[in-house]
Amino acid sequence: MNIQDLTLFVRTAQTCNITASALQLDMSPAAASAALKRLEKQLGVQLFIRSTRKLRITAEGERYLVHCTDALAALEKGKASLNEMQGKIAGEIRLSASSDLGRNIVLPWLDEVMDAYPELSIQFNVGDNLADFYHDKIDMALRYGEPEDSSLVAFLIAKIDRVVCASPAYLAQYGEPHHPNDLSQHNCLLYRFGERVYDTWPFIDSTGISTGKNTVKNSGKSSGKYKVKVSGNRLSNDADVVHRWVVAGKGITMKSRLDMAADLRSGHVVELLSDFNSPPINLWLICPNRTQVTPAMLMLRDLLRSKCEAELS
Repeated sequence: MNIQDLTLFVRTAQTCNITASALQLDMSPAAASAALKRLEKQLGVQLFIRSTRKLRITAEGERYLVHCTDALAALEKGKASLNEMQGKIAGEIRLSASSDLGRNIVLPWLDEVMDAYPELSIQFNVGDNLADFYHDKIDMALRYGEPEDSSLVAFLIAKIDRVVCASPAYLAQYGEPHHPNDLSQHNCLLYRFGERVYDTWPFIDSTGISTGKNTVKNSGKSSGKYKVKVSGNRLSNDADVVHRWVVAGKGITMKSRLDMAADLRSGHVVELLSDFNSPPINLWLICPNRTQVTPAMLMLRDLLRSKCEAELS
């Protein structure tokens, strides 16, 4: 049987749409329809019930789907095993990254990888929603924050502090805050992840003293930790949009130093409240299990570590 026909069958079972599945595999809808009919003829069963409005998998198709999915996974695992024996950087990397990090930081790094390893192919999914490794067909995800599932394989890429920043144009018009409490007088650009709006910004001062009615202090021997509630007229569920707003002079934001590194160097934005720190966040490369830890992934892990270190130095 043709492996592409089997891959098409699995994709079509997932999407219930021949046209969408054909586009994913760079096929014409007519060729995809013919491939499914060819597979049905070889198996001697009907895999899908077709109508003018929708496509539905049959009971026979459901049963075959389980074995087909396992077979394709085994073939891919075998290919990865051969590459691993040879220490070969080849095959496909299916990587997910958050919007700002993916578009503005990681994308040019992946171009370098592709140029260096011509036998490697990359599927790059960019977005702030958490990728589902199985539903989204992702091998690994590059994400800020601690992995919630302890069964995942996670490699620490970098520990990154957060910066409060604004453009020179914004500061020329509205002035510069000198204390976190001053942020209540400024337009703060906000980010939403799911149902959570990140409108409470954490700070640490070296004196162990925090003041002001907008702060909540947790006692500590050497530092004061507290949070400031901020507000503004712009909110987005896409971190890259918040990035663009701050560069355009629309307000003040708190973001990962890695995300803002190039703009800080160029002077497009200015770091504020440098006497105050924010708790750092960790950047992780995560995969669902050890089978994804291939030579290609380890190469990507090491490259990401070195690139982040250089970007932040």
